[in-house]
Amino acid sequence: MKYQNLLMLFSLLAFASCNSTEKETTETESTVKKDTIVADKHSFAKPQEAVMTHLDWDAVVDFNTKTISGTATLKLKKSKDAELLFLDTKELDIQKVTDNEGNPLEFKVHPPTKYMGSALEIILKPATESVAIQYVTSPTAGALQWLVPSQTAGKKDPFLFTQSQAILARSWIPCQDSPGIRFTYNAKVKVPSNLLALMSAGNPQAKNASGEYNFEMKQPIPAYLLALAVGDVEFRGIGARSGVYAEPSMIEKSVNEFADLEGMISAAEELYGEYKWERYDLIVLPPSFPFGGMENPRLTFATPTILAGDRSLVALVAHELAHSWSGNLVTNATWDDFWLNEGFTVYFENRIMEKVYGESIADMLALISYQDLQSEVAGMKVGGSYEDTKLKLDLAGRDPDEGVTSIAYDKGFYLLKLIEQTVGREKWDIFLKNYFQTNAFKTITTEQFLKYIDENLLSKVEGAKEKIRIEEWIYQTGIPNNIPIIKSDRFTKVEAEVKKFADGTKPKELNTENWVYQEWAHFLRNLPNELDKKQMKSLDKEFGFSKTGNSEVKFQWLLHVIRNAHKPTYKELEAFLMTVGRRKFIAPLYKEMMANEATQEMAKEIYPKARPNYHSVTYNTVDGIVK
Repeated sequence: MKYQNLLMLFSLLAFASCNSTEKETTETESTVKKDTIVADKHSFAKPQEAVMTHLDWDAVVDFNTKTISGTATLKLKKSKDAELLFLDTKELDIQKVTDNEGNPLEFKVHPPTKYMGSALEIILKPATESVAIQYVTSPTAGALQWLVPSQTAGKKDPFLFTQSQAILARSWIPCQDSPGIRFTYNAKVKVPSNLLALMSAGNPQAKNASGEYNFEMKQPIPAYLLALAVGDVEFRGIGARSGVYAEPSMIEKSVNEFADLEGMISAAEELYGEYKWERYDLIVLPPSFPFGGMENPRLTFATPTILAGDRSLVALVAHELAHSWSGNLVTNATWDDFWLNEGFTVYFENRIMEKVYGESIADMLALISYQDLQSEVAGMKVGGSYEDTKLKLDLAGRDPDEGVTSIAYDKGFYLLKLIEQTVGREKWDIFLKNYFQTNAFKTITTEQFLKYIDENLLSKVEGAKEKIRIEEWIYQTGIPNNIPIIKSDRFTKVEAEVKKFADGTKPKELNTENWVYQEWAHFLRNLPNELDKKQMKSLDKEFGFSKTGNSEVKFQWLLHVIRNAHKPTYKELEAFLMTVGRRKFIAPLYKEMMANEATQEMAKEIYPKARPNYHSVTYNTVDGIVK
């Protein structure tokens, strides 16, 4: 135990962009620059001694055992006196470790630590340039979700997908699982011949007879962007550099939904510079995927809940596309700096939506973001996690997934909106474009960003620092009193219709013609929490909320169903909980059910049945709600 504590003490350092400069990438593999190190509380890696620069992964996917058998060969950059290599693992069966000449290397798998898994300690020899680790994953690996045919759209074949963010890559590949460590990779993956394998890399567009697929990722990425999907999927091109993968029964609907994708890529490039990842494709995953989307380079993983049939939820695509600059290109050095990924991405997403769909849509999205921020802050104040309303987090001793709240997204967005309004959009856009170009394929801490923005923007605009108060936004709790005020005439009109309904106007007499989803969501968010049976029935009869294909609107409606114990819609509520795995929807619905005595027992009955359909990211949250 004493040895493990000592290991933990020395394992709190992690690497920030070992390949980050032109000078560093031309250095010999035997040199590690000391000044590139940044502390990472969530990795056992000691990159100041030895760091991975490239991964060769050879793997076999076995649906029968729900395991992946693989060999991960890591090319290393070492300090001159390096004797040990520390890697992150979680529930991996490490079978053998060899060096670049095939000679066995001594290794030790340390006892597991909560959240972080186990350190893999490998004794290096002076001539060791790479290590090869043979291993097998656990059937319960946190990143892997193995779906039986009944959990897919086609109902015929199984499906596998990964979710590596934040620190789950270590559960399927031994690696240095820190956002501050970037590496390139090649992979060879063997899967059943009737299935297609895809990764966050250059991808095939059709199945082959052998079931063997080769991948290359030429741009360096952190481990959380490693991704794999295996299933019966087809590809359809959308533009010269974009397309979509989906199960055959979903492909046409998906192609139609993402028809504006190429235009989004062009709009993003016009704003903030060249797209540097060659292709931008999406894969629509089965419903159990726990997030709206995951920005895996070259292949965004997307939830089917965005397939509304009218392209009304494509803001999520704009968000994941924006990550190709903020997050994937310029990455938070640690998970305490998570807002640098997500705040920038929400801002960039909003600008893409404005450019493609107009200012009124962007303003409504910004106001929804503000509402989410207010709700999150209020909940944290009551729930005792108010310190997490700071942009700069302190996640020591905790799962970094706890930092995935709307604070990073929405408070971060509004800080950047404040900077834009203060210095002017023209100056801000020039700064942001240069920021992405200057820091491309690098990692950055909050403190480094503060220094960068001060030197390159704020100090050059008179009065900007005093007006913005940027350190207050980052290091203090709550919502600062200088948050930008955004108005929407369309939302003002929606609020007038809400008032008319509250005053007794029948739903069919409300002026809702040509409303888009943001207006419907705003309508539902602003209805009184307490509605009688007659009001609930008339709303659903007129507007069809229970049957809508728009998941955002349906989610808001189901909250009212729970609050008002509206039994006629319980079947739709149960169906939603049984078939959708997106944590953003599932966790609040269960929370609302457990807060209402009339629906507590229903939550307890549904959850055990639904839980097998959820990814670990979702059920690890909901387990703490349904008790």
